Amino acid sequence: MGATEERPSALVIVERRRADSMLQALAAAPPDDEESTPGEDSAARDALSAYERGEAISPDELKRDLGIA
Repeated sequence: MGATEERPSALVIVERRRADSMLQALAAAPPDDEESTPGEDSAARDALSAYERGEAISPDELKRDLGIA
């Protein structure tokens, strides 16, 4: 796909970012400079291990589980 074909897709992404207040808030947020706790580090390692074992759920499954799909 050349640059000409990518432009419409890029414009859609830019427009969504411009119109999405959550994305604007995230982009404007200061960097997180707080150290993580050992418990948070452990939970992150456990989550990554589960993901690497293929135990992750799809976004659609998550939405269904949360009742938003």
